[in-house]
Amino acid sequence: MSTVARATEANEGEGGGEGENRGPEEVGTFRERAERSAGEPGGKAEGKSAGKSAGKATGKAAGKAGVGEAGAGGPSPLRLLLSRVRPHRGVLVRAGLLSLAGSGAGLAMPLMAKHAVDAFAADRSPAGPLVALTVLVLAGACLSAYGRYLMSRTGEGVVLRARDQLVGRIMRLKVPAVDRLTPGDLQSRVTSDTTLLRTVLSSGLVESFNSVLMLLGTIGFMAYMDLTLLGVTLVVIVGIGAVTSLLMPRIQRAQLRAQESVGAMGAALDRVLQAFRTVKASGAEERETAAVAAAARHAHDRGVSVARWSSVSDVTMAMSIQLAFLAVLGVGGARVASGSLEISSLIAFLLYLFYLMGPIGGLVEGWTGLQSGLAAVRRIDEVESLPGEPAAAPGAVRQEIPATPLGVTFRDVTFGYGDERAPAHKGVTFDVPTGGLVALVGPSGAGKSTVFSLLERFYDHDSGTITVDGRDIRDWPLAELRGSLAYVEQDAPVLAGTLRENLVFAAPDAEEKALTEAVSRTRLDTLVARLPEGLDTAVGHRGVTLSGGERQRIAIARALLRRPRLLLLDEVTSQLDAVNEQALRDVILELAEQTTVLVIAHRLSTVRHADRIVVLEDGRVRTAGTHEELIAGDDLYRELATTQLAADAR
Repeated sequence: MSTVARATEANEGEGGGEGENRGPEEVGTFRERAERSAGEPGGKAEGKSAGKSAGKATGKAAGKAGVGEAGAGGPSPLRLLLSRVRPHRGVLVRAGLLSLAGSGAGLAMPLMAKHAVDAFAADRSPAGPLVALTVLVLAGACLSAYGRYLMSRTGEGVVLRARDQLVGRIMRLKVPAVDRLTPGDLQSRVTSDTTLLRTVLSSGLVESFNSVLMLLGTIGFMAYMDLTLLGVTLVVIVGIGAVTSLLMPRIQRAQLRAQESVGAMGAALDRVLQAFRTVKASGAEERETAAVAAAARHAHDRGVSVARWSSVSDVTMAMSIQLAFLAVLGVGGARVASGSLEISSLIAFLLYLFYLMGPIGGLVEGWTGLQSGLAAVRRIDEVESLPGEPAAAPGAVRQEIPATPLGVTFRDVTFGYGDERAPAHKGVTFDVPTGGLVALVGPSGAGKSTVFSLLERFYDHDSGTITVDGRDIRDWPLAELRGSLAYVEQDAPVLAGTLRENLVFAAPDAEEKALTEAVSRTRLDTLVARLPEGLDTAVGHRGVTLSGGERQRIAIARALLRRPRLLLLDEVTSQLDAVNEQALRDVILELAEQTTVLVIAHRLSTVRHADRIVVLEDGRVRTAGTHEELIAGDDLYRELATTQLAADAR
């Protein structure tokens, strides 16, 4: 298997990280893949159509050589880049003028040098021209330095603004979009791609504009010195410049591929870090190291490709100046020998010729920087164009006192994840009455966790009706709906930070009394007592310092502090010992007297006292009833209960 193939496979994490190592013609697949995953009514049709059109537009735009070209699906990358610069245009104009003034001061230096040479030749004092040269050098240096500082400071502001917007957008992406993408690539877009915006400001836009003005100014002075030598110079430079322009599309494509490969390398590394202990326990360090190294080599190869084409471009332009120098020296030397040109004029012209290297080099560098910036803008815009959720109205969700419990109704609900898997729900119908405890049980893959995903509107169902508190779930403002629910996930994630920060994560305004009560009810008080700084002890990345059972209890305490109207518990006792499981069962039953509790459980001892148990099988509701009714009347439930209870007895 080739290195590139291994690198590509290494980046194929769960949820569709495939294909991150791809050429510019395939860029649209990033957006298409994520938007397809948003594919539910209210998101499915629009996600597919938007994904296809936007993906095609982006792919076409990336494959074009022109800077401002774009597909029919949206604004060109250049327009997107200018939209980010527009809020800072005043400062950039001042910075550009200062830099231009600093560089412009240098334009007079060859002319002053001519006057100094003439003074020496005429046996006059050269003090005046030399003083003028010194003043020009100092003034130009100061003006250029301040102008570059303003540009750098403004560039940092553009990067900050872009990162704020991009992170905010990522936080508002629909769950299906994030499920299909790789965290490493998203991180690369937030970090390295936004950093390129600063580069394109200084060397891409402002420097390119200044270089054009400086080039015109230099040509003007050269025309003043001698039109014949200017004609010789332009013939050489324009001829080689035409050849150089053919290299620019290659540089553009190579730059885009290089940035994508860096994102793919980040995805490969993130894949390992997300399962670091599993990698070590499986003895897979060398394999995973090789996979990440393969992705790094791929990024290296793409970077070398950029360097190769950029070097060819730079050398070609430098060679044009050198060839022009030889031509001017030959023609000018002949004219000096014939007496039709002063030696001081030839010296000044040659100085201007070498001065041309600055503006021409600035244009080449600016073009290359602009390609990097446009590639970065494309990648940033791909994320910003993904389907997102509406932002919550400030402070509009939580209530000061516990509200009444919520009831839930599913009526003939169908849902599929939009991939090769079979539909998760095939006409699910059941009721969750207001208040009390309802349990969802059934074999793995029956569709139990999908119920919670639909209630949280991580996904939208395809057909049928879901009502919450008698209102269609799509009529609920999303923030209000989620503010009424508390969801304890099966893997009970814990965030890096202190124990206190994790407990109040969903209820940052929780009072100390409520926090103490939640800790006590979930039997976390012994954990708090043994931690060196109590609630203010850091728990490590993803709660690495905690046991699985402790993480589950933290997640449950976090949900209790939210004071939900509907509490969703997904396998909350799977990692608890018998004593803590019994204690948690008591807490759940107590909560069921105050709010609605919907729990998924494989350990039926947790839910045997539920008011109602719904049995799911193969995406459908098989039956429902109490534990005793189901034991007597349903073979599947009887088998599940007998097996589980017998296992618990052992």
